[in-house]
Amino acid sequence: MSDKHWIFGIHAVDALLQRQPNQIEELWLQQGRNDQRMQSVQQHAEKLGIHCKILTREELDKQVDGRHQGVLALCKPAQVLRDRDLTILMDNLLGDTSSERQPLFLILDGITDPHNLGACLRTADAAGVDAVIAPKDNSASLNATVRKVACGAAESVPFIQVTNLARTMKDIQQRGIWITGTTGNSDDSIFDADLKGPLAIVMGAEGKGMRRLTTENCDYLVKLPMAGSVSSLNVSVATGVCLFEVVRQRES
Repeated sequence: MSDKHWIFGIHAVDALLQRQPNQIEELWLQQGRNDQRMQSVQQHAEKLGIHCKILTREELDKQVDGRHQGVLALCKPAQVLRDRDLTILMDNLLGDTSSERQPLFLILDGITDPHNLGACLRTADAAGVDAVIAPKDNSASLNATVRKVACGAAESVPFIQVTNLARTMKDIQQRGIWITGTTGNSDDSIFDADLKGPLAIVMGAEGKGMRRLTTENCDYLVKLPMAGSVSSLNVSVATGVCLFEVVRQRES
């Protein structure tokens, strides 16, 4: 069972049932919880042929460290996409001439905290991001914590770990997608940048920011203007601000 892990919480498990039920091997439900949300999860699982076990809260508490809301799913490891998958995705997006929607990617350089990755995935889903891209090394993986924090977004937004981020960025640029990196060293505010075309937004690790090669491969560099005494925001918060500035510009 070492290659499997627990996903817990109503939203995360429900998203799995909706989008990737084949990932679930067994569902544990809390004895005595018969509310509508719990009944809906159980009925959906049973229709899909997923085995449900009814156990006490104490038995569920022993399996996970966190607020499980009475629902645990024993899952196969999450599917992580690679370089070839990104190539196929870009071919499909850019080859769809019937759609006027511009591609939007989120690149995370050196985000190692699973809570931050989960929060970034959740925001990416809300903003309509086509894929989240990260380097294979020096990056958090799609573990149980990420999937719990993402509240289902880990199953809806493609998460692609690439072998060489700088090379991937060059490939993205060659396809006509502009890359905008975020750094406190820029003189230009993100609110003055044009974010309406095909775009990839790059967020660096807290403290260190983007690596040198990543910075050099950006077309534009922008900053979030900071009016207070703190020098930077949590990366997931900054990601939300940047992505929804893209949404605002594209809808205006």
